[in-house]
Amino acid sequence: MQEKNQFSKYAKEYKSYNIIQQICAKSLVRELKSKPKRILELGCGSGQIFSNINWEFNKYLAIDGSKQMCELHPKAKNLSVKCLNFDSVEFFKEIKKESFDMVLSSSALQWSNDLKKIIEALSKITKEINAVLFTSNTFKTIQNITNSKSPILDEQSIKEAFSKYFLCEFEKISYNLEFEDKKSLFDYIKKSGVSGSNELSFEKAKKLYKEYSLNYLEFEVIFVKTISKL
Repeated sequence: MQEKNQFSKYAKEYKSYNIIQQICAKSLVRELKSKPKRILELGCGSGQIFSNINWEFNKYLAIDGSKQMCELHPKAKNLSVKCLNFDSVEFFKEIKKESFDMVLSSSALQWSNDLKKIIEALSKITKEINAVLFTSNTFKTIQNITNSKSPILDEQSIKEAFSKYFLCEFEKISYNLEFEDKKSLFDYIKKSGVSGSNELSFEKAKKLYKEYSLNYLEFEVIFVKTISKL
């Protein structure tokens, strides 16, 4: 996943630029109906979800495709952090013989090259998934101005992938993040990781800077709770 390069490049600064991701991770953990003992987390980053886990667990496997992010992740008893791309053969081999009470993921699975394949694999090792994903409506105005397509999965594709293997509850939430000036706003786009590796051409970047009149950025996320397997 080339998109991960954006996260790695600014890994040390990332905590200053992932405000929405932190909000999503905190909300995800707060809404859990149980405190699982065996947990798999996909796209663990520098520990946004883990920092909100306040109960003891027997096994916590945290996966992320960025080595730099994995190095920043907190360490703990019964916690294993592994640098793996969740679209890779190595990842599927890693989890194949495992079983987990719950799979957690925040602000990560929208980058998958084949989300249905991941959910199918997860359906064989867990009964419950709680996840939050950005949708393609994130930075919608930017896409309209630059006439560019979002690198992120759209809402329908996300719902279809999960609903093929689980009965689910979905909740869509929009966030607007305000900035004091244009420079701060454009710095956030570059360093937050939400835009992936989709670098704009000089012409499009110039057009965007000139025509973007909002003092905020738009984010859309979808919370997914699996109820039961199909």
